Amino acid sequence: MNRYGWLLLALLCAVLIPTLLGGDELLPKLMAFDRGLLLTLLGMIVLCWVINAIRLRLLLGQHGEKIGWVRSLGVVMATEFAICTTPAGSGGPLTLMALLARDRIGPAHSGAVFATDQLNDLLFFFCALLAIAGYALFHSLGQRQEDLLLSSALLLCAAVAAIIGLVKYRRAAMRLNGRFLQRIGVSQQRRRRWARKALHFVGALGQTWQLPKRTLALVFTLTCVHWGLRYSVLYLVLQGLGVELSWIPSFLVQMLSLSAGQFSLLPGGAGAAELTSASLLSPWVGSSTAAAAILIWRAVTYYFYLLAGGPVFVCLLARPLLERWRRQAG
Repeated sequence: MNRYGWLLLALLCAVLIPTLLGGDELLPKLMAFDRGLLLTLLGMIVLCWVINAIRLRLLLGQHGEKIGWVRSLGVVMATEFAICTTPAGSGGPLTLMALLARDRIGPAHSGAVFATDQLNDLLFFFCALLAIAGYALFHSLGQRQEDLLLSSALLLCAAVAAIIGLVKYRRAAMRLNGRFLQRIGVSQQRRRRWARKALHFVGALGQTWQLPKRTLALVFTLTCVHWGLRYSVLYLVLQGLGVELSWIPSFLVQMLSLSAGQFSLLPGGAGAAELTSASLLSPWVGSSTAAAAILIWRAVTYYFYLLAGGPVFVCLLARPLLERWRRQAG
């Protein structure tokens, strides 16, 4: 089955899971949801795209002047579309490098920008969990919320430990990778070329981290605003459905659900994210309300990315490739 087949299967599972969970009460709850609130949620996602475009230009440094504001927004939307349609978001960095290459920004530098952006995201979640843990010291969260917090903390600590280990032992990792490539029959010339690319990436990453502290602080502040908006969607959806659930458990549910989606290797985590969020959310709000909340939440934070980002992706990446192939064929 090709990539598009897996995407269609994942989308089908993503819709079926909350539909079966909600039963006969699902449709009335969806119909009663405030349309004004839905438009507000979609506007929050558009604002997230604008924030990410600003982050991209800041991380590019002097190279950010090569791309305009509209194009940077398009690059962000196309990149996030690729993340949503590929296993574990693997298409995201490739799309970003391909688009920035047209602005004469090398793959090493664009890859370093993507990696720095992801590290900023990781730092936000680390700080958020520390803040929630500090809150839990003085307030009772309940056993279920504490279990979610512990699971999220373990998951994040494992990710941080893996990154620190990779950075600290990067030379040993490169040697181990070279031996692996040799065993599977990759030629010495190609191994050397990949090693040079890896070294260029490490150098570009160091240059990105040497941006002015004020710039890096602004990037992290924008990261906090972006994820604060993004992870408030489920909370506001539950409020719109008449459920009084605090922001902290909704944050933890989203974090664990989307992490499960990444580990599932399904495009956008479709199916796995719905199943995980349904199992975590149902005991608090009931199955029908959980199903309605999951459908609206994923419509805003996943399907909207596909519908809005797809045409941008085609215009920026797919259409120029098709035109080049046609010129070569002619």
